Amino acid sequence: MKLSPRALNRMTLQRQLLLERASLSPVQAIEHLVAVQGQDVNPPYFGLWSRLASFTQDDLTSLLHDRRVVRGSLLRGTQHLALADDYAWLRPLMQAPLSRARQAAWGRVMVGVDLDELVALARGHLAGRTLSRPELRDLLARRWPEVDPMALAWSAQALVAVVHPPPSGTWNKGGATPFTLAEEWLGRPLDAAPRVERMVARYLAAFGPASVMDVQAWSGLTRLRPVVEAMPLRRHTDLDGRVLYDLPDAPPAPEDAPAPVRFLPYFDNLMVAYADRSRMMTAEQRKAVCVGAIVHPTFLVDGVVAGMWDVKDGDLLLRPFGPLPEAVMAELAEEGARLLAFAGAAGGSVTWRPAGLRPAA
Repeated sequence: MKLSPRALNRMTLQRQLLLERASLSPVQAIEHLVAVQGQDVNPPYFGLWSRLASFTQDDLTSLLHDRRVVRGSLLRGTQHLALADDYAWLRPLMQAPLSRARQAAWGRVMVGVDLDELVALARGHLAGRTLSRPELRDLLARRWPEVDPMALAWSAQALVAVVHPPPSGTWNKGGATPFTLAEEWLGRPLDAAPRVERMVARYLAAFGPASVMDVQAWSGLTRLRPVVEAMPLRRHTDLDGRVLYDLPDAPPAPEDAPAPVRFLPYFDNLMVAYADRSRMMTAEQRKAVCVGAIVHPTFLVDGVVAGMWDVKDGDLLLRPFGPLPEAVMAELAEEGARLLAFAGAAGGSVTWRPAGLRPAA
């Protein structure tokens, strides 16, 4: 089946719970989304708020304290929130990209460090307790005083399965990142041999239809073509002839489905889930939204990126990428007021910056 850009967009929005707010629980939503980007502490809250019919800050905070949801390094080696049960199989699959990223960042300065010894020593320091990254760094530096101590700490984070227990990672709670051995926090060992097909199927359920390159861009894994092509998947093509895979029983989404305005936070996975992101934004918009390691918050109009936003000093600042109809501006102002109320800034103003594509300030 050949998919038009609009058909692909609407299918994506439906999978991402963005055509209409879902009546799912936060647990069900996080499970559906596989993992929620958690590079910063507040964006996961905004991302779930935009997708769920009923959601409060306490809903997610309670899940983190109850250990039903955990925060740690997962997709593409970056911080994500996932169900504890999903972390147990997803984290082992992510060891290859985590190790690759560690080597690229710190390999040169850690020549001569036995990585097996580093892992054993880090695990020994963390056994039965929680340490901050600086605390673990200083302990590891006693063994390798000649090595950059930050390289030791970041390498330990990449090579040892650790989670970051609350209150770290909860609403407005920053500070030094705490490390706890994942098995101890979960109360169970990680899966020894998880199947990558499980990850592919879960990705397609939340982000499909998608190409092999899309799956690889989202996960950080490579050489997935033989895996994907061997799975019993439905095949579509886009107008450029790319093969897009999907689950056989994936629900349809009508091309004429209305798409209300939506606010997506910093680092939202939808913005980085594809090698080809044209279903959500233009190439020029991508340059403004995805700047280095930063993925700026965006708002969607008719299902596609139409600008960027931020909350500063209790006010919502909107920067559209082009002129918008008055009706759309009114809809954004109404949704923006609801976002401010969720953020605890009820009564804050919604202000507009001049339209146009430019890097975020």
